[in-house]
Amino acid sequence: MAPSAVTTNAGPDGSRPGDIHRNYLDDRMARDEDCLYTTSNGVPMPHPYETQRVGENGPLLLQDFHLVDLLSHFDRERIPERVVHAKGSGAHGYYKTTNDASDLSIADIFQGGKSCPISMRFSTVGGESGSHDCARDPRGFSIKFRTEEGNWDMVANNTPVFFLRDPAKFPHFIHTQKRDPQTHLSGTDDSTRFWDYLSQNPESIHQVMILFGDRGIPDGYRFMHGYAGHTMKLVNKDGDWVYTQMHFKSKQGTKFITQEDSNNYSPDYSQKDLFEAIERGEYPGWDLEVQTMTPKQAEELWEQKKVNVFDLTHVWSQKDFPRRKIGELHLTENAKNYFAEIEQIAFNPAHMPPGIEPSADPVLQSRLFSYPDTHRHRIGVNYQQLPVNASRTAYRTANFQRDGQMAFFNQGSRQDYLSSIQPISFRDRSVDLDKTHGHFSGKAISFLSEIRPEDFNAPRALWEKVFDDAARERFVNNISGHMGRCKKEEIIKREIAILREVSDDLASRVEKATGITGYDGISTLRFNGTHNGMAKDQSLRNANGQTKQPSLAGKNNGAPAAGTHS
Repeated sequence: MAPSAVTTNAGPDGSRPGDIHRNYLDDRMARDEDCLYTTSNGVPMPHPYETQRVGENGPLLLQDFHLVDLLSHFDRERIPERVVHAKGSGAHGYYKTTNDASDLSIADIFQGGKSCPISMRFSTVGGESGSHDCARDPRGFSIKFRTEEGNWDMVANNTPVFFLRDPAKFPHFIHTQKRDPQTHLSGTDDSTRFWDYLSQNPESIHQVMILFGDRGIPDGYRFMHGYAGHTMKLVNKDGDWVYTQMHFKSKQGTKFITQEDSNNYSPDYSQKDLFEAIERGEYPGWDLEVQTMTPKQAEELWEQKKVNVFDLTHVWSQKDFPRRKIGELHLTENAKNYFAEIEQIAFNPAHMPPGIEPSADPVLQSRLFSYPDTHRHRIGVNYQQLPVNASRTAYRTANFQRDGQMAFFNQGSRQDYLSSIQPISFRDRSVDLDKTHGHFSGKAISFLSEIRPEDFNAPRALWEKVFDDAARERFVNNISGHMGRCKKEEIIKREIAILREVSDDLASRVEKATGITGYDGISTLRFNGTHNGMAKDQSLRNANGQTKQPSLAGKNNGAPAAGTHS
């Protein structure tokens, strides 16, 4: 009779118990002193440095499994780094709902007093895994909430907007953040590609204003806010829903590092700062706050103020739509093993428990596919079986996904189809999908957004009302210094034209700092990436000079106009 799989035997040293199937927590918490050196298949070895060879001066023996095992695993220690957000840091902690939000959402985690464990990962966006933590770059701000209804992943940034609102632009933009295919130089030495993209896609200006402002280099990860950026939906017990923007406000406040001072920090400054603060017991925290808006208000916001809730370059007025605190999150534990818990953690914006739903934001919609697709490539199809990615629910989860590389929890002998012989349990749907998402109808079109005057309102407010005199001076120094690494003057002339639509004062200052005179606004320019709704000559309006069946921006530029939700 075969021994039971749960039999516990003596350990290799004859004194310590050794389970046939080690569990993750046992491995994570075990001390070096508690472990015996073995090969990967568990055979004890007397010394890790010894090799088998023919005599003391002869060739090695291929039969030396210990050496082959060691070297072959070493050759495969790296998995592909993330294409974006490659350089990052993270930690674990908890979230708690301090202010009941059951009127907004049926999500169990938003009921008053509810809490759950979380893991967070912060990152730069464009750099490689060995790049500098103090690069001028947006920061990733991702949270895995392990709720009682499954994992909720918030994949956010430290800025409320981004460089684009058309999803097909994302790979193109990110390529400009990487090394040149010929010279292999990054933007640190040659910023031509970066500014070429921005000067052809003027909707990027809001993020450009933030990036080259003080928030462009936050002082580590503890002293920055997080923003969903994308509009989401919250659905309550009555099936009513609202649009929402989620904010994560740092309890530590915000700090920044100047461009001039950034070279005085170590390449791993943010990692060191976060890790050592937690080790000291200085646990960083953030308040989860939401802005909400009814569907009718979203239509009125577009009709009256030309703010598009589906546009990742637009923001909601906090005066008209005040923030409401829901809960708090705190980081209290560093990773025991960076690779297992931070490098392998995988966030997916499509991971949403009942009561949280996506909006029609096209960039969000594309990320719902792109993120899990990336994880399946980078980590493997069973990436959610890794302990750091697995859900922690009171019910035993089951589905009909089987096999694939590294299938550890392969659901035993349970059936891999919907069986009437061995049926699994189901739970009724709690969200009326038709009521929540069924208000869209229309023809199939080729869509590409258009630059319009309203796209400069928020950047202009930043320059004129948010930045003080010192911040304006730092901005001009930051942006002109970066432009100085661009090898094509024509590109800078175009970008100054875009800045002029924000403010004549801003454009004039940048002209003085760079010694380049820009164009007098964008009305005489054609863009290869964006329709120009401000062009005086209609022949310049269509992106890339399209003439036959051009892609459309439509009357409302993708916004929810009056009647959208009826």
